[in-house]
Amino acid sequence: MSRRTGRTLLSLLAVVVALVWVFPVYWMVNSSFVSNAVLQQFTPRFFPGEYFTFANFQSAIADGSFFGALGMSVSITLIVVAVCLGFAFLGAVAISRFRFRGRTSFVLALLLIQMLPAEGLFIAQYKMMSSVGLLNSILGVSIIYVAAVIPFTVWMLRGFVAGVPAELEEAAMVDGLSRFQAFMRITFPLLAPGLVASGVYAFLQAWNEFTVAVVLLPAESAQTLPLWLRGFVQASATRETDWGAVMAASTIVAVPVIIFFLIVQGRMTSGLVGGAVKG
Repeated sequence: MSRRTGRTLLSLLAVVVALVWVFPVYWMVNSSFVSNAVLQQFTPRFFPGEYFTFANFQSAIADGSFFGALGMSVSITLIVVAVCLGFAFLGAVAISRFRFRGRTSFVLALLLIQMLPAEGLFIAQYKMMSSVGLLNSILGVSIIYVAAVIPFTVWMLRGFVAGVPAELEEAAMVDGLSRFQAFMRITFPLLAPGLVASGVYAFLQAWNEFTVAVVLLPAESAQTLPLWLRGFVQASATRETDWGAVMAASTIVAVPVIIFFLIVQGRMTSGLVGGAVKG
């Protein structure tokens, strides 16, 4: 009975924590469906009710910079995810399957790079991109994002590759497969959860990144969605911020992340807790 009571209390606590965590997201979505005048009323409305409207979303989408920012964010995110997974996969295989001089130093370098504060690199990154003419460009931002994300993705994938016994590949080679065929047919499918988990990390870093984008994208014509969202206010500077439209814009920015999580959630869950071969 005491054990059952303890589980019940822990379950209730988990529900409370989940509600506290999800309430800001719910309030953002709820606020996006009511007008700014309703939001400014003293009594909060937890449901749009008769004030339900799509006008906020229409206002956000009608903004002249929205589709340009959306295209830039999508392009940068796709490049970062693809390049990071490719290089991180090769790096993880190298340090897990092969023994070479400098291997330990390379692994330690991956950890040390993660300790560097991003703010301390802004000046160097700006001057570097400026000297090669890559400011306000998709390529310039993608290069910096890839350099920032790869160390952690390599370290994450290393655990998954190391968790797959090399004896599986050796057994496949005994059956007549080449080393490459054995790796692609035996090991690579077992690494799918790790690739998904690493891809989610790279996706979130590229899609939501703000500070580096502020430095490398100073032009108003070159903005990612976080930068566009920062400047999404009423056209007239003398008028107050339309919080309903801002909440709608924030919801639009969050929707791709939610959709991506729904698609990969199964693989991601096993990827976050996996790293070993079962069965």
